[in-house]
Amino acid sequence: MSVYGTSAVKRLSKVQTAELEKHLMDIARDEQPTNVRGMYYMAMGEGLVDKDAQGKRNNYMRVQGRILRLRRDGRMPYHWITDGSRTVYRYNRFGGVDDFADAAAHIYRKDYWVDSPIRVEVWVEKDAMAGKLVPVVRDEFGLGLYVSRGFASETYLPEAGVQIRYDGRPTYVYLLTDFDASGVEIAETVERELVKHAAPADVFVERLATTPEQIKEYRLITQPVTRTNSRARRFIQRFGTQTAELDAIPATEVRRLVRAAIERHIDPRRLALLRLVEAQERDGIRALLEAGV
Repeated sequence: MSVYGTSAVKRLSKVQTAELEKHLMDIARDEQPTNVRGMYYMAMGEGLVDKDAQGKRNNYMRVQGRILRLRRDGRMPYHWITDGSRTVYRYNRFGGVDDFADAAAHIYRKDYWVDSPIRVEVWVEKDAMAGKLVPVVRDEFGLGLYVSRGFASETYLPEAGVQIRYDGRPTYVYLLTDFDASGVEIAETVERELVKHAAPADVFVERLATTPEQIKEYRLITQPVTRTNSRARRFIQRFGTQTAELDAIPATEVRRLVRAAIERHIDPRRLALLRLVEAQERDGIRALLEAGV
């Protein structure tokens, strides 16, 4: 029985709290950026909290509470934990033209893929995973990260398919979802709708995660199928009764999987050269705007 399981211990001692916080700091340092749910699964995997369903919600709140305390105390940097579910709508504001010149140069990104014979897209089922993937998908490779938020709307998928069709190049879509009844069907829906709306352009969809093989490889925490889900019966017939969340895969491993998939389509040496050119062009933009003041 876990020392920190709520079914066994209602209140942690100072020693237990300090030990739990140390382990959470180690996990966050290794996995950053990650999210609270991912931290919870890592903590369960390391035996820091009880896996017993009886204390599941309390255990999640315990991990969440300690992470919050660590951040507020200044011991855990805020940027180690991401939250993709919050959006701020506002104009970009500047203190003056010099400030704008710096901002314009900073946001300039070269299209690494403009001369590529193919397109690459990365899709993820949930907002909460976006913060884990942005450093690789957007920042490292200059690609767009598509967040479907469960089953994508009647607008989102058709518009994405039309973009592929207008571009015309074969498109490789790498998709990440939970391994459950909804996650599997979301992947199938994305593939079906993109292929339909992108025609005659070719679309190749591959689900990178979560898979039954990964459940074994990473020893992921599993839970029974939600049988009230209308898709549960079909899932059970195909895969059995156990499910796993995408968040349970270590953030570092999710990024590795995505990076490896993208690197199939771009020469690392060419990418490094393009980044050097991008840096020079960024300096040129700053100098040009400042000269016009």
